Amino acid sequence: MATTAQENLPPPLDSKAKLPPLFDGTPRLYISYSCPFAQRAWITRNYKGLQDKIKLVPLNLQDRPAWYKEKVYPVNKVPALEHNGKVIGESLDLIKYVDSNFEGPSLLPDDPEKRKFADELFSHIDTFTNDVYTSFKGDPAKQAGPAFDYLEKALDKFDDGPIQNCRLAFEGFKTAGWHLNEFENKGCFLVIMFQIKFLLENYFKLHRVIDHSSQ
Repeated sequence: MATTAQENLPPPLDSKAKLPPLFDGTPRLYISYSCPFAQRAWITRNYKGLQDKIKLVPLNLQDRPAWYKEKVYPVNKVPALEHNGKVIGESLDLIKYVDSNFEGPSLLPDDPEKRKFADELFSHIDTFTNDVYTSFKGDPAKQAGPAFDYLEKALDKFDDGPIQNCRLAFEGFKTAGWHLNEFENKGCFLVIMFQIKFLLENYFKLHRVIDHSSQ
């Protein structure tokens, strides 16, 4: 994985923030730090070592600037990437665009079968995200249980390399609350794993599955 010095994260822009110079040749990635869909794009950018190539523009989604919808992305969602005179949205499309149009290590495996598997996992993450967030409002074990089971079973498909690491990390975090700060993985599975990490952290915190006082 490409690495750089730790990035100083800019503060989120709110409704009082001025419009940045648009389409001036600087690629900009508009995100929210707390949005799981935007995190996919953010992780992809960092994995490919593009911190100096793609400028991060975080937004306050509760008080977002009016110019974002009017001038940047009419859909008014994150993430969105400003590049080459156009704006790309939809997180899965965006990360594939970044992988294809920017330098850095490839996000997807070379093996065709594993590449297909990665695409399937990416697609399922949307369902997983929805199921976990929905469970916050009801019975977590009943509503989120099948989503966890499906993902865990899917990660058993391969027993080598980063996919197995991803499965082991998922199982460990789910059962013991492991932190993944030192977690090493490969490309798309890194993105998937940290997406899961974010959801599990919120799931566990809300339902008090982990005793954070001991960490």
